[in-house]
Amino acid sequence: MQEITRLLPDGYSLRLMLERDYPAISAICEAVYPTERPYTSDELAAHHRVFPEGQFVVVHDNVGAVVGTHCTLLLRITDFYLDDSWDVLTSGGSFTDHDPAGHTLYGADLMVHPAHQHHGIGRALTVAARVLVREKGLWRSTGGSRLPGFHRFANVMSAEEYIAAVKRGEVVDSVLTAHLHDGWDAVTAIQGYLPNDVESVGWAAVIQWINPDCPPPAGHEITQIARRKRESNA
Repeated sequence: MQEITRLLPDGYSLRLMLERDYPAISAICEAVYPTERPYTSDELAAHHRVFPEGQFVVVHDNVGAVVGTHCTLLLRITDFYLDDSWDVLTSGGSFTDHDPAGHTLYGADLMVHPAHQHHGIGRALTVAARVLVREKGLWRSTGGSRLPGFHRFANVMSAEEYIAAVKRGEVVDSVLTAHLHDGWDAVTAIQGYLPNDVESVGWAAVIQWINPDCPPPAGHEITQIARRKRESNA
């Protein structure tokens, strides 16, 4: 953790989540996702119970406040559909589907309080998760990226075209562009990941990072996962 903390500005540190952090994490949820229900203390306690080593926080040391968090769980991702929603992949935010034998670290949420964004906090949380992937010999980490700029282009291009434009640098998306800069690959577009996400028009990008030390074997690539439904604007 100390090595990752060096990625942060002075006055910030990274550690694993503690029980006393639950109220602050719920408050960050409300600030970052105002249209979504925040995690409850019971849900955060469940995350802590089933996978404590996968729950990261960044603290602003001057005031002792949690300002960023990364909640993760292990999944056999091929047991799911590629376009399953966040609710399905996290069992409604409870993480009861966490599978200790899973080969994929799924990032359910990576959140930084708006007052502390653009300080490298998201990058440090991402690196912490990748260190965990390598330590456990997992195949990859994956997640869903919001596309908050897509609503400005939804009438002129599909979600897949929008993602491609962001990857080429022709369009800057406040969330996906940051993920790409942090080494994620945007694999494809999916519909209904966060149905209440108006800015993203309900769309998201499937993002992944492959562990170079232990890549998935043939037949287990994320692109081989079937979709539940056919998208109308992909």
